[in-house]
Amino acid sequence: MALLDDLNWRHAVKAYDATKKITEADLFKILESARLAPTSSGLQPFRVIVVENQELKEKMVQGALNPEVMRDCSHVLVFAAWDSYTPEKIDKVYDLHTDVRELPRGRFSSYTDKIKEIYGAQTPEEHFAHTARQTYIALGLAMAQAAELKIDSTPAEGFSNEAVDEILNLNELGLKSVSLLYLGYRDEANDWLSHMKKVRIPMEEFIITKK
Repeated sequence: MALLDDLNWRHAVKAYDATKKITEADLFKILESARLAPTSSGLQPFRVIVVENQELKEKMVQGALNPEVMRDCSHVLVFAAWDSYTPEKIDKVYDLHTDVRELPRGRFSSYTDKIKEIYGAQTPEEHFAHTARQTYIALGLAMAQAAELKIDSTPAEGFSNEAVDEILNLNELGLKSVSLLYLGYRDEANDWLSHMKKVRIPMEEFIITKK
């Protein structure tokens, strides 16, 4: 029940204590949980950008719906997805697969040729829609790991993607921001949600079983 206890403990924090910072060891565990997330075809078509620098955070608050949360948290994680699939990107990932597993390069060419054909028939917009969805699995695992460490988190889509992409030069990396994860420690006095009961749809309504 440990994971369920952790998930019941966590909530989307509305105010952070700006004086409290996450240790490098704990941050590594959160990032590693995101890195280990499963992805379609094992391509890991996204990256996580870690923002701790206060000047960068101050710039990124432009367009944020909760600017104080972004400003006061310890770290901001930016989940940014590939803007497109290319044969070169796919080959690079599968060269890593074969190298790590001590297999000859091209061992999975019949599969990679197939996915190259599928993605080759799609638009960049369709590519990004697919890569962006992959980020949410990693986002969820990062939140779960943070909760286990009793580190607070707030997932966010309420920000200016254009501003964040420009500030972090994501376009140069072939990436586009999808979501943010604020990490830190709650400010008990000002986090209005921390003393409220967690609200979720009842299990009997949430789960639909077909027999």
